[in-house]
Amino acid sequence: MPVKSNLKKHCYTAIVLFTFLLSFSCKTNPNRTKNPKPNIIFLLTDDQRWDALGVSGNPIIQTPNIDALARGGVQFENAYVTTSICAVSRASILSGQYSLRHGIGDFNTSFSQEALNQTYPLLLKENGYKIGFIGKYGVGNPKDQPKESFDFWAVEEKHQPNYENKDENGNYLHHTQMVANHIDRFLNSTKGEEPFCLSVSFKAPHAEDGDPRQFIPDPTFDSLYKNITIKKPETAQSQYWESFPDFFRTEENIARIRWKLRFETEEKFQESVKNYYRLISGVDQVIGDLRAKLEQMGIADNTILIFASDNGMYLGEHGLAGKWYGHQESIRVPMIFYDPRNDMENLRKHSKDIVLNIDIAPSILGFAGVQVPKQMQGVDLNSDNFNSSERSTFFYEHSVFQSPELPNVEGVVSKDFSYMNFTEHNYETLYDLKLDPFETKNLIEDSNYKTILTEQRKIYNRLKNEAKQTTP
Repeated sequence: MPVKSNLKKHCYTAIVLFTFLLSFSCKTNPNRTKNPKPNIIFLLTDDQRWDALGVSGNPIIQTPNIDALARGGVQFENAYVTTSICAVSRASILSGQYSLRHGIGDFNTSFSQEALNQTYPLLLKENGYKIGFIGKYGVGNPKDQPKESFDFWAVEEKHQPNYENKDENGNYLHHTQMVANHIDRFLNSTKGEEPFCLSVSFKAPHAEDGDPRQFIPDPTFDSLYKNITIKKPETAQSQYWESFPDFFRTEENIARIRWKLRFETEEKFQESVKNYYRLISGVDQVIGDLRAKLEQMGIADNTILIFASDNGMYLGEHGLAGKWYGHQESIRVPMIFYDPRNDMENLRKHSKDIVLNIDIAPSILGFAGVQVPKQMQGVDLNSDNFNSSERSTFFYEHSVFQSPELPNVEGVVSKDFSYMNFTEHNYETLYDLKLDPFETKNLIEDSNYKTILTEQRKIYNRLKNEAKQTTP
């Protein structure tokens, strides 16, 4: 009898203790037990190159909050986009597909409803997630924006939102702050009954097309970088622009037109780059406030944060501005995954591997435990199925415009080489990225690289054929 009595007593004590701990857990984090699936917030900047972060070695730009995210998570050092232009890259991010498969190669082609249903937000919604979209959507005709498919939609019906706006009281409101306000609204609308996926798409640091100021930061950041002189890149020297072929080196080339607006003089260069940096610092502040809000709400430890950009940006390199072409400045982007629920060892294994914008959608689905559809060409970076040796080289494409404004270009890129083919002119480039990381010497006629060139052409044809397959 005493044994049974003691057993009863211990069982009762254990039940009371468990109930107390459960109650305490619910009080400190009411969403934890209700919401076993993680919340996911995907943060996308516009035209941010990979090295425009402090954590990437930039000695000037101030991005302490994004840097902290990278240090606490996984920073992919070799992240690229498969097409370097907003609309196409965003379609690739949403769908996990190359442009050759999703078929969006301009600014007016929208997702069909069938295709939209296979994007990561709607697949999550089908699996019990509340989904929201904030900022710049940027895919297809603005009149076709999929507002009704989302639970929360805070997007202007235009291709490109304006930086300078007014709030309901007529006060100045910068677009980055507008995005921040919408983030607060969305988070305040969540009740914890269901997991959420929020896609936040900043306009920053994209230029304000048509405005002579080009880059327009929030005036709050006007004094930042004021007393700093930014060194021009080595390839900003005129000889690199002059090295391009005649079909490229025309006054109709949009990249050259915008170079004149932003970088032609020392004064323009300093102003443009500083304002570009100020725009990114504005985004950084929003991300810091977001993380504080998640902590305040008690959901930070169950909310995954992903940070990336839709493409890179020339800051005067090669005498160019904008993106589009196959240089590293144009196609290489920041990408950070932060998952507070585990140590992310599997992701860290791939931090130096080549990862792509088409990997974001399947990775988000993987975090949510949702099956990745066969139509997606990207891979779940947290999956054991990701074999980095099979991704030693990737296919790049850009054919949104045509010569002479923006000559079409396709090619393949690895850590060692960049091979590009300007398809309208059958003009090829080959760069040895190990010996020539700034892509200054075209090796296409170099006999020492004849075997490598043949190999790169074969890889290019193979990967292009794989990318354009319409069925998996």
